[in-house]
Amino acid sequence: MPVRDTPDSSRRRIVAAAVELLESGGPDAVSTRAVAAAAGMQPPAIYRLFGDKEGLLEAVAEHGYGQFLESKRAQLDPAPDDPVEELRRGWDLVVEFGVSRPELFAVMSRATGRESDAAHRAGLEILHGRVRRLAAGGWLRVDEELAAQIIRATGLGAVTTWHSTPAERRNPALLTVLRESMIAAVTRAEPAVPAAESGPAPAARALRAALPDD
Repeated sequence: MPVRDTPDSSRRRIVAAAVELLESGGPDAVSTRAVAAAAGMQPPAIYRLFGDKEGLLEAVAEHGYGQFLESKRAQLDPAPDDPVEELRRGWDLVVEFGVSRPELFAVMSRATGRESDAAHRAGLEILHGRVRRLAAGGWLRVDEELAAQIIRATGLGAVTTWHSTPAERRNPALLTVLRESMIAAVTRAEPAVPAAESGPAPAARALRAALPDD
């Protein structure tokens, strides 16, 4: 007797089909009819499960964040000896993902205002945890919120510029220059020494950095 699809399994099939169409044919390929056909389902199933095409694209973005988050956690040290090098490596991972998967990254970037997306929020918490460790070590040149904004903006800008440049004119040195410009804007060449400080402010920074990211 065949096993009937559950709503969750149907969602997964539809999202997987949408991602495949998106990455092979761009956003124009992701029509409800094409996605339904690729998933072996009828178009009404998409409206029932996602509301409309925008709802489907939000689910695709969440899927992308989940994939990226899984790979990022596997490649980053949860307790790094060098928080500046950790920042550099984390930025590289974001840019590598965006460069290698441009269509998915574009959909993810358009969905970054969706605070309800658990995978997106978890990714932001990794970023803010990294910034807190820099602050606790005395490495930050700017305040934590501005640092996080600079890191995100330069990563997104690097990917956008890469893909908007004709292939024959792309230069990998651009990504290195942007990354090091971000490092210079956010961090000090030498850390202020928080261990030499006293009082509640440095203690609070140290406590925040020690708290788990989730």
